[in-house]
Amino acid sequence: MIDLRLLREDPDRVRASQRARGEDVDLVDALLSADERRRASSIRFDELRSEQKQLGKRIPKAQGAEKAELLKRTGELSAAVKAADAEQDDAAAETQQLLLRLSNPVHPEVPVGGEEDFTVRETLGERRDFDAEGFEPKDHLELGQLLGAIDVERGAKVSGSRFYYLTGIGALLELALVNAAIAQAAEAGFVPMLTPALVKPRAMEGTGFLGQAAENVYHLEKDDYYLVGTSEVPLAAYHMDEILDAGSLPLRYAGFSPCFRREAGSYGKDTRGIFRVHQFDKVEMFCFVDPADAEAEHLRLLEWEKQWLSGLELPYRVIDVATGDLGASASRKFDCEAWIPTQGKYRELTSASNCDSFQARRLQIRMRESGDGKSRVRPLATLNGTLCAVPRTIVALLENHQQADGSVRVPELLRPYLGGRELLEPAAR
Repeated sequence: MIDLRLLREDPDRVRASQRARGEDVDLVDALLSADERRRASSIRFDELRSEQKQLGKRIPKAQGAEKAELLKRTGELSAAVKAADAEQDDAAAETQQLLLRLSNPVHPEVPVGGEEDFTVRETLGERRDFDAEGFEPKDHLELGQLLGAIDVERGAKVSGSRFYYLTGIGALLELALVNAAIAQAAEAGFVPMLTPALVKPRAMEGTGFLGQAAENVYHLEKDDYYLVGTSEVPLAAYHMDEILDAGSLPLRYAGFSPCFRREAGSYGKDTRGIFRVHQFDKVEMFCFVDPADAEAEHLRLLEWEKQWLSGLELPYRVIDVATGDLGASASRKFDCEAWIPTQGKYRELTSASNCDSFQARRLQIRMRESGDGKSRVRPLATLNGTLCAVPRTIVALLENHQQADGSVRVPELLRPYLGGRELLEPAAR
């Protein structure tokens, strides 16, 4: 959630952010009104309680008519205090409810617009000219079937559409990617983590996934648990309700977990193969930092993602995601999109988001600074970055490194994790 002081001091900035996101601008004024009512009712409650305490001191000393009058006023105050307390609670609850609906104010440099209004920061790697090489590229599913690596038919038979099996070399390729990604993250100073796939509502709400993203979340109603769509959720909640020493920051974690997404609203999109699926594995980077260092950390996350994609020898571009395509928690997001030859376009493989103190405020994660004999506690900042979303990375690897005979060249980065293999070769039939 945002800092209420920002809302009071610069509501126009918050209105502009809501407008740029294509979200409800009236929510800002409703929240301002609720906050004013909350503060006024709190003052009213404190005044009445103060008067009540003063009367309590006078009654033992009073006599006769004065005492009767004081007792009468005490009864009236008791009812007034109770009503003021209820009003205070109602106003606080309304303020909190509205606050949870408000998205993080966008960074001033984020391009304004919808999904297609991003700006390209840079383009890296060379796209292959398959015409010059003399053959037409196969798509990842055909390649995966030739290699005995991907089975979507049995995935659909067992679990339904958008499910799949990785078999043989496909399973080994996933394990190689995960191990290589974790190795890179650990070398960069991230603590490897295996995280829960089921979380409580507060963890999901605290990270901002029960607002606009709720339609894509799986909820187990009987137990009131949520299946995570990213290990960002359990990683963010890892320090929930904690105060961290400023000297311990930054804290960096690399989480590996299964991820579950309903993909609501994606009917008819990417139905072939494993690009858009309901369950997949992912390595996610997550950082807790001093807010003053958040923008620099955002760029560091992007560099780690670029290192990864360049190591996989993939052609890709980096985009600055537009306001209307940001998640509720992110003030700014950079996506790395790999070139997919058979689609003739770039598709998202990784993303890096700066959430400022938005998630930390919702999850009550703070930092303690000490100096000059004083101690100060305030919210810190959180950031997240995908290192390897496995199925999409496999899609990009197969299509970009395929050979005319249906084999796939293995990038040098992955060879140590695949027993030294230089090629993935079609399975014997």
